[in-house]
Amino acid sequence: MDKIICIAGPTASGKTKLAVQLAKVLNGEVISCDSMQIYRHMDIGTAKPTPAEMEGVPHHMLSVADPQEAFSVGRYVETADPILQRILSQGKTAILAGGTGLYMDAIIKGNSFAPYPATGRRQALEAQVQKEGVLPLLRQLEEIDPDSAKRLHPSDEKRIIRALEVYLETGKTITQHNLETQTIPPKYTPVWLGLDFAERAALYRRIDLRVDSMMDAGLLSEVQALLAMGVPETATSMQAIGYKELAAALHGQCTIEEAVSQIKQSSRRYAKRQLTWFRRNSAIQWLMRRDAEDFQSIFSRATANIPFFDT
Repeated sequence: MDKIICIAGPTASGKTKLAVQLAKVLNGEVISCDSMQIYRHMDIGTAKPTPAEMEGVPHHMLSVADPQEAFSVGRYVETADPILQRILSQGKTAILAGGTGLYMDAIIKGNSFAPYPATGRRQALEAQVQKEGVLPLLRQLEEIDPDSAKRLHPSDEKRIIRALEVYLETGKTITQHNLETQTIPPKYTPVWLGLDFAERAALYRRIDLRVDSMMDAGLLSEVQALLAMGVPETATSMQAIGYKELAAALHGQCTIEEAVSQIKQSSRRYAKRQLTWFRRNSAIQWLMRRDAEDFQSIFSRATANIPFFDT
């Protein structure tokens, strides 16, 4: 077993605090597995840990990309894995914490991703979509990779283009590439911990309180600043929960109050999707929290599931 702890769970379940406290007693460093905390200037709405919350523990994969950029899981693994290897090589504990299961699974499995070479093919495909629409590309994909074509909706232009690009660049379909990746044993063997609440209503109350706290902390101003910087509403970063809804409100499509209500609802739905993703991982040892349970109790239950924790 590697000295890696993965802390998974839905939004607002307490992953950050547990990661920091474990890092302090295990000579650890934290690697964020959050697809929105990687963006600069997006601190409040992504619940990015503050310097005070970090308590001096080194954190990685925070604020590493501009909000105008598209950031892929492949780029995440490419950037985060050397950090993980460096932590382990120094005899420290690497603590991966976050709610983006795709990122967490990818770095642990050591997934290789089909390259994004700068040959101009992707740009040519994007130009073709602009000129002719996506349906000709989808028909082309049906001939090359019918399995991918069946899975992809015509509105998913990005993945249709990606599937064709992989084939044109490598001679392999993206279906074949993914199947080959799945047969490779995981690169790392971590301890998996999951945080959740025994009563779903308790989690939802925490989510609602967090959204209210974000608004009090200036989330609306954060969204205004991003728009003023010229970040387009179509950018991946602006699809994050909280940003999308408030941007719509700022453009008069709803009131601020309606946007806040939508943020809470979207956050609850996102938590359900996160749990669905993580529940598929049978290695996760779930710590089901009670609403009034103090943190020390949660911490003690967590350390009891860590074989290399030296009491």
